[in-house]
Amino acid sequence: MTWRPVGLTRDVPAGRVMRAWVDGQDAVVWRSTRGVLSAWDNRCPHRGMALSHGFVRGEDLACLYHGWHYGAEGGVCSLIPSHPDLTPPDTIKTRAFQSAESDGVIWVRLEGSPDLAPPAIAPGLDPLRSFEIRAREGDIAHGAAAKPFEPAILSLLFNPIAHDRTLVTVLIDAQATSDQRKLASRWCEDVRREVEA
Repeated sequence: MTWRPVGLTRDVPAGRVMRAWVDGQDAVVWRSTRGVLSAWDNRCPHRGMALSHGFVRGEDLACLYHGWHYGAEGGVCSLIPSHPDLTPPDTIKTRAFQSAESDGVIWVRLEGSPDLAPPAIAPGLDPLRSFEIRAREGDIAHGAAAKPFEPAILSLLFNPIAHDRTLVTVLIDAQATSDQRKLASRWCEDVRREVEA
């Protein structure tokens, strides 16, 4: 399976939970208090509640519905609040995916060799933002090419999250000024409006 960019490192600080889509799979991406990044199936094994509605408790992600805790290291259930003295069996666990960070971008893939690193970002680029567009990757690439951004260099990473929705991660020249970064962000919104029209 392919690594997919799902967001920016700065958007998922310690204690934060984020919903993401990877090759049609609904996923939860979260960071523990210690900073461990995890990506799992966005479904609590207990009653199916979306774990992206949950909350971080130290090194665990707790489901909002009944508060079951799942540990950052492997997604195994570590606590059932209604039975605090019970040690949950290791068979109660979430489906974990591979997650990694590279140059400020969070990458997730559903399966594959754990030794394969995510794609490298070209040197000299910084992450600017991630945003969703209601359009296909090809239409977005065409719209962006028809409206070139100058003077800073921009690079776009695409994550097709549905038939007609794409997450776009924008990288900008690391030397870009604050004003250029603001203009680039406005350019993103212009491209979104034109492509979605």
